[in-house]
Amino acid sequence: MSAPLSDKIRPTSIEDMVGQEHLLGNGKLLRNIIDSGTLPNMIFYGPAGVGKTTLAKILANNTSKKLFKLNATTASTSDIKDIIAQIDTFTAPNGILLYLDEIQYFNKKQQQTILEFIENGKITLIASTTENPAFYIYNAILSRSVIFEFKAVSVDEIKKALVRAVKIIEKEEKVKIIAADDVLNYISTLAAGDVRRAINFLELCDLSTPIENKVKEISIETATQLNFSGNIRYDKTGDEHYDTLSAFQKSMRGSDPDAAIYYLARLLSSGDLISACRRLMVCACEDVGLAYPQIIPIVNSCVNIAMQVGLPEARIPLADAVIMVCLSPKSNSAYVAINNAMSDISSGKVFPFPRQLQNKHYDGSDIKNKGQFYLYPHDFKNHWVAQQYLPKELKNIQYYIPSQNKTEEAFNSYWNKIKKI
Repeated sequence: MSAPLSDKIRPTSIEDMVGQEHLLGNGKLLRNIIDSGTLPNMIFYGPAGVGKTTLAKILANNTSKKLFKLNATTASTSDIKDIIAQIDTFTAPNGILLYLDEIQYFNKKQQQTILEFIENGKITLIASTTENPAFYIYNAILSRSVIFEFKAVSVDEIKKALVRAVKIIEKEEKVKIIAADDVLNYISTLAAGDVRRAINFLELCDLSTPIENKVKEISIETATQLNFSGNIRYDKTGDEHYDTLSAFQKSMRGSDPDAAIYYLARLLSSGDLISACRRLMVCACEDVGLAYPQIIPIVNSCVNIAMQVGLPEARIPLADAVIMVCLSPKSNSAYVAINNAMSDISSGKVFPFPRQLQNKHYDGSDIKNKGQFYLYPHDFKNHWVAQQYLPKELKNIQYYIPSQNKTEEAFNSYWNKIKKI
């Protein structure tokens, strides 16, 4: 069976790689380490299809150490033990280089199995992962490794890989391939930073294009017909999920309706209606809050409509709500207030209730001044009376500080007048 085009085009040298200039450019940290000839333990972290495996293979093929490759999705503890058994034998006189792909699928015990040999230098580890290493990789391995973050590849860099792929197809099929610039741009953009996805899509376009006089002309019409929503890179449990949600809320908080609508579209295009609704409601309460409290039931209503009608129509009420949140005045005063109060509670500031706030019950013999002494505010002018509500240890603390907006300033002015502050 023929290998996929993405394997055939895989670079065998750093010079042939595309993207990751921040790591592999002249004078950059990773490039300097590679050029030194001594490899430390390294973890390559980043999205799929950006060159992590390719670089690891290039480094592995240029080492004097005995090379072993494992994929954590299929490898077992016995596979690790088989590698460890090769240490200090004539088959691995210079030590072992272990390339471990998808290390996040190894549990803590499996990762600990190789820790001793990483510490004494008998195993040099190059691991790759699409997930945040801080969450998935054992701390002892993290502390003994250098982490390099790989980033999504730009459209221009992906186009370079596509041009190389076209030449490989021409050589194998012995035909002339014509792929106009608009086609390469379309495929490069569609790939969303994933070189492998772009190459696979180009291969699909090639297979879908007939030969005429030993020429294949891949048209933009063919490319657009083959496109489908599954090409959107999105993992509901991974970094892509949380990055999208973070960008969505920060755009609303930053009052940028265009950016917020864009990230809403990314969420909905991947079918993630629940996360979009949840983050939208949180933002209405956290970031608009008391500056325009009426927005909370409005957003809740839009979310209810979206959940009732489902996708694709759900996009309409959600777009209404997102734009309204973006354009509303902002205040996080309530958010800050509850966070500060929760912080005090968690730090142990849990004190007795003022006697007048307690539920009515029998006063013990140690209470000299017996009675509830609660003052009912509605019995007083303007429905307010001076009375201590916080525990005496927190008597003068202020959790809520009004923000400068029309609503809170009106509230503050009213109560200052009533309380004669």
